[in-house]
Amino acid sequence: QVQLVESGGGLVQPGGSLRLSCAASGSIFRVNAMGWYRQAPGKEREFVATITSGSSTNYADSVKGRFTISRDNAKNTVYLQMNSLKPEDTAVYYCSAEVVATPLSGLLRVWGQGTLVTVSS
Repeated sequence: QVQLVESGGGLVQPGGSLRLSCAASGSIFRVNAMGWYRQAPGKEREFVATITSGSSTNYADSVKGRFTISRDNAKNTVYLQMNSLKPEDTAVYYCSAEVVATPLSGLLRVWGQGTLVTVSS
């Protein structure tokens, strides 16, 4: 069983910053790509950023230059530094990871429970 636990969400004023964290735990042999997605009220879940095990990154156009994804492979943890936040960044942010539980098992896509980010004055 693999779990992802997110933290760091909250209320922030426009222009402010937040840092989200997501730690993977449980039966883990290897963690491949990790990423962040978000779902705003009344909208579908959308891609925010991903990072490979080799630290190659990819961002949605809407967050490029403002958000930075990083990871600590030793801790199986991924971070999302969010700067210059806008009201339209308000959403539940979900962490995702591609996990191999044992040397003989396949790739498993795991999701966190989500953390709410509210950008408002």
